[in-house]
Amino acid sequence: MRKRGIAFEALDNGILSCEDPKALQRICDGLDERKIDRLLRKWLARLPHPFDRRDRAAGYRYALSILQAEFALTQVLDRPVTGRIFFEQVIRENLDIGRPGQVQLIFDRRVNRRTPGRFRTRVITEGVTPSLHVDYKRSRIKQYHKEGQALRTETTINDTRDFRVGRLLRNLPELRRIGFAANRRMLEIEQISHDCALGEDAFQDLQRARHVHGQRAPALRFADPKVQALLQALVMFVFVARGFTNQDLRQAYAVLLGLRPGEIGPGHMSYELRRLRLHGLIERVPKTHRYQLTNRGLQTALFYTRVYSRILRPGLALVSPQAPAASPASLQRSFRTAEQAVNAWCDQVKIAA
Repeated sequence: MRKRGIAFEALDNGILSCEDPKALQRICDGLDERKIDRLLRKWLARLPHPFDRRDRAAGYRYALSILQAEFALTQVLDRPVTGRIFFEQVIRENLDIGRPGQVQLIFDRRVNRRTPGRFRTRVITEGVTPSLHVDYKRSRIKQYHKEGQALRTETTINDTRDFRVGRLLRNLPELRRIGFAANRRMLEIEQISHDCALGEDAFQDLQRARHVHGQRAPALRFADPKVQALLQALVMFVFVARGFTNQDLRQAYAVLLGLRPGEIGPGHMSYELRRLRLHGLIERVPKTHRYQLTNRGLQTALFYTRVYSRILRPGLALVSPQAPAASPASLQRSFRTAEQAVNAWCDQVKIAA
């Protein structure tokens, strides 16, 4: 960019700002396998090597192979402090992202018992900058708050055969597609997980029965324990990538209800699947008997389960008269103060509360 006279501000090994972002992107896209190969041929013509003219005429040549490839996405934050808070929340919400089902979703590769390698999430803190690492076979995704000003997501492929791709340089475009797709999928999962709030209309729509093409879908009432169990089963990421069957969901659903899988019949589970499908939370995988969550379904399941398990259940336990004496009392005091204020106002206007 200096040669072209394009003003920019560096961010370590990235770019913080640039007066011509489109030109910058064209420069980055121009680093392809042909340009790298030309650089190799340039230096091979200058440096001594064992292939003489006759060897080269016979077809003996050097070929570049890829031992490691890194594909990074740097998103500069206009409010770095807010960005750091967001990233720390993302880490908390996605500590299970290294589970096989999650890795499968991110890398779009099937993971089974025979798949080698580790599948784990690690949170590493260097100084005061946390980073999130997701391992898949010999490759990994790293995400961190770069220089306090940007969110950096980078996929490092240490063995191209992890993705059934050869090592020769001509495979760089396919590796590039895999790497950047993994970065984007990671961010999409985090976005849905972080921003799972539902609007009033969407929430109320779930509390009522729906009629779709003459079919009736019973309501998904928030306070219904069976609905909570059903959505907790759905939110398991292992079901997201390759879909799930009636039996898959039935087993998880039964455990959450404290039942054995055999105590819930396939017919009852078909009823629940139909209800979820008509509400738009799941969709059938074409030409199969498997289902997958929609974005609306994942958002709804996260909202229902998080509000219930993180706000309502612990909050009501704190304000209950039976709450342990050692539990935080601030919420109890607030409710008691509000109750006393209402009672005092009722006394003033001579209304029995």
